[in-house]
Amino acid sequence: QVQLVESGGGLVQAGGSLRLSCAASGGTFGRYGMGWFRQAPGKEREYVAAITWSGGYRYYTDDVKGRFTISRDNAKNTAYLQMNSLKPEDTAVFYCAQHKYYMANYGTWERQDDYDYWGQGTQVTVSS
Repeated sequence: QVQLVESGGGLVQAGGSLRLSCAASGGTFGRYGMGWFRQAPGKEREYVAAITWSGGYRYYTDDVKGRFTISRDNAKNTAYLQMNSLKPEDTAVFYCAQHKYYMANYGTWERQDDYDYWGQGTQVTVSS
C-alpha cells in the first residue's frame, strides 16, 4: 500500500517562500507521476501542478506558473513543490497524490480521478 506524507507547510508572509515535500513509501514511486493539489477554506480541492515519472515533463495551473516549481528525487522517493512569491490567496491545505497510470508522460493531470493515492495534507497560510 502506497503512503504519502506531506511536510513543509506553515505560516509565511506574502511574498515569501515555502518548499513542500511529499515522501512516498510502499510502492514504486519512480514509475508514477505525481501531482500537487490544494483546497482553500470553503472551496473545492483544485489542481496545482504535476510531474511525470521521470521528471521530464512538468505541468502547472496558470495561477502558479512562474511562482511554483514541482520537482522530484526518485532516489529519495520524494516529490517537492517550491513555492515563491506567495500570495494570501495561496492559503490552503496542500495535498500530494500519485498518478494511477504507469510511466505516463501525457494525460489529464488536473483530473483528481486519475490519482489513486493521496497524502493527508499540509497547511499553508500566507498572511498579508
